[in-house]
Amino acid sequence: MRIGLGADHAGQSLKLDVAYHLAAAGHEIVDYGSTTTEPVDYPVYAVKLARAVAAAEVERGIFVCGSGIGPSVAANKIAGVRAAVVSDEWSARDAVEHVDVNFLTLGERVIGVELAKSIVDAYLGANVLQDERHARRRGQIAALEEIAREGFARHASEEESRSRGSGMTTSDAGSSGALPSAGPTRAQQPKARSERG
Repeated sequence: MRIGLGADHAGQSLKLDVAYHLAAAGHEIVDYGSTTTEPVDYPVYAVKLARAVAAAEVERGIFVCGSGIGPSVAANKIAGVRAAVVSDEWSARDAVEHVDVNFLTLGERVIGVELAKSIVDAYLGANVLQDERHARRRGQIAALEEIAREGFARHASEEESRSRGSGMTTSDAGSSGALPSAGPTRAQQPKARSERG
């Protein structure tokens, strides 16, 4: 199997252990970074690997950081990726069989090397169950993803129209690195009135 690996600075040691384990089992490994113990931003590397999974450059992805949580959240923003942070073999198997998870995240600060190897083996050894109830639930998840994709496309179209009106292009707007507004910040939201008199 062709497996994509990734890690941030907090997952380098376990990523290497997993890579050696996978290579010894005959899997082909593609490393999407990072390769440093200097602090890096995990979303950059998690999304790089997630896009490779979504594009079928690799069959499954495995990302290692301190806890596994952040990269799982980031990877799930990419259409076609179903990521889960897993800390036991049963969940690794269940994630694939029931949900068709294709992006596994592990926490180097949470689990040891031998458990990580067992989790990876369970994840890669599992197959998606084709029974009606699990297929139905996966279909419901896919429908939610499609709704999100349509909402993003609509938002992008509206931003493009606004940009044209102001003479600024979306590429100009994106060059600042700012994300589109998601509504008022907590500080801008109206304060709730106290129920106490």
